[in-house]
Amino acid sequence: MLAALALLLGAPGAAVAAERPASESAAELAARLPLWPGPAPGSTAGPDQPRLVERSDDPALPDRALSGRYQPYLVVYRPKHPNGSALLVAPGGGYARVVLDKEGTALVPIFAEQAGITLFVLRYRLPDAATDGAAARDQPLADAQRALRLIRAHAAEYGVDPQRIGAIGFSAGGHVAASLGTRYDDAVYPARDAIDRVSARPDFLLLLYPVIDMGSGTAAHTGSRLRLLGRHPDAATMAAYSLQNRVHAGMPPTFLVHAQDDTVVPEENSLLFYQALRQAGVPAELHLFAHGGHGFGTRGIAGLPLAAWPQLALGWMRNVQDDPRARAPIAPPASTP
Repeated sequence: MLAALALLLGAPGAAVAAERPASESAAELAARLPLWPGPAPGSTAGPDQPRLVERSDDPALPDRALSGRYQPYLVVYRPKHPNGSALLVAPGGGYARVVLDKEGTALVPIFAEQAGITLFVLRYRLPDAATDGAAARDQPLADAQRALRLIRAHAAEYGVDPQRIGAIGFSAGGHVAASLGTRYDDAVYPARDAIDRVSARPDFLLLLYPVIDMGSGTAAHTGSRLRLLGRHPDAATMAAYSLQNRVHAGMPPTFLVHAQDDTVVPEENSLLFYQALRQAGVPAELHLFAHGGHGFGTRGIAGLPLAAWPQLALGWMRNVQDDPRARAPIAPPASTP
């Protein structure tokens, strides 16, 4: 039963360990950066009720998951030798939880410590059954917009170039990041302060096995759709949150990775998004690997061709940041008669 529930909500198909209460480390607590001055817009009245659990029995491979009601925030991982780039990280969890480690802290050794990228891992709000469904749908995007604006507004304090700030998202976090990449200008919350006048457009976008389609077909991840859109969304709502329909020419360059044997979020999600990017002339790079399943992150990929993805991503990031040609629009493919 637990394994079936994990598949529905977006977790990889590995054995599920008994959950037990967990906590954030002292370093994580010290590195917290609140998103909003006061309660986040649209937050449910009442005390926060976060639930943080550990799902792994291996101390070397923690797998904490955050759920419940809480005020959103960032945890900042600062490299010893920053290279001026930053990544806003949106972990997955099927819009039922935010997976903190395998799609968050696990990025630190490669992307922060080795590559010098400053990481801002986002604890975005999750859809809350106690709030109005339509209003809650854009809360994860509101948190992502505010996070990108906050990073850009305070870039100098973190040794970050304000024009070298990207976003990376995994699974349902890929839907959050892709929503930011397509809808960065949408007014999904009332402005609070001067930070909300700063651009929320990421300079580049990386999507790992992302949830893109929210339709009624076989490509959709039903758990994410259920949590975000409710039990009976109409066709217009499903189309509006299917992000292949939101692609436009002003988007940032995009890098996608997916495994063909992903039985949780089918590869069609990345294919649909890539095809829409090509039609819009947005520079895009898509890497499909035969094996890897879902939720691989940077763990458990040693010895697989999939293990190349972090270095491929880092090389691509350097290229799109340093070479204007890599950011230039690309003519869409000619239509065939």
